[in-house]
Amino acid sequence: MRKILASLVVMMIFSCGDKSVIKNEESVLWQPYNDSVEIVANAEHEKARMRYKLIQSKVLDKNEVFRPLYHEVSKMTPEEYESLKPLILEQNIFSIRKSIEDNRLGYEQLVLFYLYRIYKYELDNNTTLNTVIALNEDVVESARKLDEQKREGRLPGIRHPIFGMPILLKDNIDIKGMKTTAGSIALMENEVDDSFIVKRLKENGALILGKVNLSEWAYYLCSGCPVGYSAVGGQTLNPYGRKVFETGGSSSGSGTAVAANYAVAAVGTETSGSILSPSSQNSVVGLKPTIGLLSRSGIVPISSTLDTPGPMTKNVVDNGILLSAMLGYDTLDTKSVDEDFPGILSAGLNPEPFSEMRLGAISSLMENDSIYKNTVEALRAEGAEIIEFTPPDVEMSGFLSLLNIDMRKDLPVYLKRYSNPEKVKITSIKDAVAFNKEDSLVRIPYGQALFEGIIKDTTTNEGLEEIKTRLENSGRAFFDSAMNEHKLHAVLSINNYHAGYAAVAKYPALAVPMGYKPSGEPISLTFIGKPFTEAQLLRMGRAYEIKFPVRQIPNGYE
Repeated sequence: MRKILASLVVMMIFSCGDKSVIKNEESVLWQPYNDSVEIVANAEHEKARMRYKLIQSKVLDKNEVFRPLYHEVSKMTPEEYESLKPLILEQNIFSIRKSIEDNRLGYEQLVLFYLYRIYKYELDNNTTLNTVIALNEDVVESARKLDEQKREGRLPGIRHPIFGMPILLKDNIDIKGMKTTAGSIALMENEVDDSFIVKRLKENGALILGKVNLSEWAYYLCSGCPVGYSAVGGQTLNPYGRKVFETGGSSSGSGTAVAANYAVAAVGTETSGSILSPSSQNSVVGLKPTIGLLSRSGIVPISSTLDTPGPMTKNVVDNGILLSAMLGYDTLDTKSVDEDFPGILSAGLNPEPFSEMRLGAISSLMENDSIYKNTVEALRAEGAEIIEFTPPDVEMSGFLSLLNIDMRKDLPVYLKRYSNPEKVKITSIKDAVAFNKEDSLVRIPYGQALFEGIIKDTTTNEGLEEIKTRLENSGRAFFDSAMNEHKLHAVLSINNYHAGYAAVAKYPALAVPMGYKPSGEPISLTFIGKPFTEAQLLRMGRAYEIKFPVRQIPNGYE
């Protein structure tokens, strides 16, 4: 019965192109369903690692999210959608721009294509990834105006490649006109202005399509809970194995949305592994930049020491473009760097010759992971110089306290600076803990052990500074022992295996799809470099991507 209902809903959405039929503002586009049977089945599934307590959000009505743009999306017929696939699906930004310049594609068509896919899959309970949790109600009209300007010859003469490209944002990044919740019910009315990176995206002409789900509070709320879950958005699911494979966290919605081609690209954030992990789990390209390269102003924080936004894309070309579109010096961010970093925008067009690469391969990974070993040997065969090494044991204690004390200080600063106190009643972690306890079944079904740990942490300011210094030295020693001795351009890792070391070292890391395990679960090769070597990492990643094009669109989302 549920499948029949879902089919009827999809047919209702896409069978009619006449918006005049959409007059009832209470139109039912989506029906919640009893997901308890699926949860039990998942718990018994031999491949399943995650033990879900629920799939759907208890507070988000998808009708409220999707109804406002329904009249626009319903204009696109299935025939038009299919005709646009070769021009858009899995294409990079330069290819899409060429189609627009050649008048084979319009900005409005581009936006509607992605919205069509979102409505098609997210309103069907058999395919939903619980990924898109808010849409920009003005995005179609904005795209339509760009088409008008193009016809009239009024577009800017010099345009950043991101111009007119639909982008999704992780829901801890502020944007005017949409709430920023960080996945928490406590922030559901958090009305904000544009964050610095969103201002830069808009200045460069990007179209913000909407917001995507995340692990609540950037996966710093509960201990041992499923990645990709938030009280606002529910459980994000992996398109390569719904309810079987982890989504990665905390930028789960960014990774799954890009994997399913819901937008040209998405922006994620990372403290330690939160871009690398979901990028790897969803077979997309994710870059965690050097701390200070991108502004953190207007982003719900965990740690002002380690936090950074970063681009998540289907290919390396787009990754450099999106990163470039967010660059800029921000006086409100004390870590922001006032320097130019040439080569990032064009990195995808200038792949690094393999013969010029000096790469470090970690011995234990060579011994224990056949996909990694085969990939490293393939790079060696292409001419890259590979140095196998064993990183030194380094002291990493105090990492949790660094996050605890930073968040205890940084969250109140964010709330005071960016939130409306009439809309958001919490002002601290202590307030949030108390708020969640008022309705624990809905607000914290997996508990809030990490939040409670923040309150209990007794680390002093002096102790915190000692921890920060020691961890940074440890993280750099972990990589530099080999990088300095052998003059390496990067160390090769898997997924987010060494994200913690890169985080405390403040080193950039680029995850690029490496293949799929026998189960079908994605796996990525991760390039980790010295500070502000993003352009070189992207050039190496592009060379690898061209020679070994392994990414496949997930089955069922073609």
